[in-house]
Amino acid sequence: MLWYKSWLETRWRFVIGLVLLMFSVCSTVLTYPQVVKLLPLASTVNPSGEIGRRVAEALVLARSYHGYVWSHLYGQNLLQLWTLFALLLGTGGLLSQASGGGALFTLSLPATRNRLVGVRAATGLAELLVLAVVPSLLLPVLSPAIGEAYGIGDALVHSACLFIAGAVFFSLTFLLSTVFGDVWRPLLLAVCVATALAFVGLASPDLSRYGIFGLMSGEVYFRGGGLPWLGLLVSAAVSMAMLSVASRNIARQDF
Repeated sequence: MLWYKSWLETRWRFVIGLVLLMFSVCSTVLTYPQVVKLLPLASTVNPSGEIGRRVAEALVLARSYHGYVWSHLYGQNLLQLWTLFALLLGTGGLLSQASGGGALFTLSLPATRNRLVGVRAATGLAELLVLAVVPSLLLPVLSPAIGEAYGIGDALVHSACLFIAGAVFFSLTFLLSTVFGDVWRPLLLAVCVATALAFVGLASPDLSRYGIFGLMSGEVYFRGGGLPWLGLLVSAAVSMAMLSVASRNIARQDF
């Protein structure tokens, strides 16, 4: 009952996110042959400054299929879309239901508040895991259609990095949803935090691979440094801590 209720509350956010993420992967893979044709022309562009450095790096990465996939999907499109839906799936909960009277029905169910919060969090995390894994698995399936190959192992590693590190954003929004009684304030605050972290990464390119978005993209792994175990463990611990605080907040609420 609780699992089904949580699914009903989040199913449209999940389905829309899955469709968009899968479309992003498909379009990225299928447009690669056109990108290869444009590389000789693009290499003649020589903008200066930080923009020039990033353009030059993108051109170098695009010369290999794996580099192109990583820079366009795990470094940009997939990363940004997945983060957005992690924030969206974290919103809602008992406090937002209370404003509409739905919390009374939920609290009348034969379950403790800790279980209510736990099931809601577990449902959101399970949906995020699907959003990380399923679009990535399209890479080894679609790549042969353009004469390329992408390993299942690489796809799963990047999915794991995206999910484990990115769960921090879900947990942050989930925690804020136990503080504010509406949907918009937790979402806007979490977006501000994500934006600030992104700007920090842009300001320090050498350190960005070790930041939250660098962990999510699996940059260290892509560049041959192996899995960033420490960063992933810290991210998981931070997520668990925020979910624990969220559970305590709900337990103390007077509905």
